Amino acid sequence: MNNQDLQSLKNKYDIIGNDPALNRALEIAVAVAPTDITVLVTGESGVGKENIPRIIHNSSPRKRGKYFAINCGAIPEGTIDSELFGHEKGSFTGANEMRRGYFEEADGGTIFLDEIAEMPLASQAKLLRVLQSGEFIRVGSSKVLKTDVRVIAATNVNLMHAVSKGKFREDLYYRLNAVTVMMPSLRERPGDINLLFRKFASDFSAKYGFSKVVLTEDASILLRKYRWPGNIRQLKNVAEAVSAMESMKMSAASDKCIIDVDVLSKYIPREEPNLLPAKSSSYHDSPESAAEREAIIRSILQLRQDVDYLKSVITGQAPNLPQLPSIAPPESVQAPMHDVSEGYDDIDEDPEEQDFDVPETEVLSIKNSNMELIEKVLRKHGGNRKAAAAELGISERTIYRKLKQNK
Repeated sequence: MNNQDLQSLKNKYDIIGNDPALNRALEIAVAVAPTDITVLVTGESGVGKENIPRIIHNSSPRKRGKYFAINCGAIPEGTIDSELFGHEKGSFTGANEMRRGYFEEADGGTIFLDEIAEMPLASQAKLLRVLQSGEFIRVGSSKVLKTDVRVIAATNVNLMHAVSKGKFREDLYYRLNAVTVMMPSLRERPGDINLLFRKFASDFSAKYGFSKVVLTEDASILLRKYRWPGNIRQLKNVAEAVSAMESMKMSAASDKCIIDVDVLSKYIPREEPNLLPAKSSSYHDSPESAAEREAIIRSILQLRQDVDYLKSVITGQAPNLPQLPSIAPPESVQAPMHDVSEGYDDIDEDPEEQDFDVPETEVLSIKNSNMELIEKVLRKHGGNRKAAAAELGISERTIYRKLKQNK
């Protein structure tokens, strides 16, 4: 493909740029267009992957057939099979009539499946069958139908990684990946960034009658140095925002709007290289944070003692209570902390929640004490053994056995 043909193709599809990686992607698209080979378009979000399937379709013998672009990530999981393969009347709630799916409608044409990695595994199996044999079945039907459709897929994720995680079928990946067209990110083609900005700003100014935006050299350098995580889509938004907000500030010498680095920097998002939250060094130095951690530790130990104590009452064994650490709160924190190491003798809670202390003058056997506790907890929960067992920290089977032995 010579340079003249390549430029003509770019003009036809409004593609801006001279980067070798971009040119290579376009050349591959034109080369595979006359065949029916399956193509996988890869690249980050916003790099213009949608241009490749349109080029392939319009350069192929199927160009007179239908072309459907389907975003798999935008279709709910429960309806994607119906959208792709159709459904019979009454096959599900709301299916008031038979509907032909995209694969049936596109017979003889091309289907572009964008965000293919978002397709559910069950639908992936059906797509694999279409690619292998051209066969599919409508939802709610048992009749096998045939279609002749060329499939082009696109993704902005690493499909091999998705395969390793069990989120994408390996056999479908190799079926789709017959030919890969990789679209470069904007930061990989810095020489095209200013070309794209000028094109977007010019189009916006012409559409709304604003003055033309022109960048100074420093502003152009800033534009190229930014990493553009949103790629071409993000650059277009910035160009239009600058044109809309700054176009009235024309220079005295011309009708152009000169944008310097200070003005442009207001429209370029701040770089955030560390996306993960950093560990704050001041956390350990904060008295309030230290008090919160101490309170959490005490609460955990308190809960552990409660569980051990209840289990010891049921089993008749002495509780193995850990000694709570003596932690003095920081001077700046005035809230007193309850000393949970004092034991359970002075609990003034709801009578139903108390530990049923035995008076010193009355000696009860361990068996009677156990049964009295079980019966009171059962009464508290209206005879619900599951709830009582949960509160006592024992199994329902233990409660059942104790009750049976007491009969």
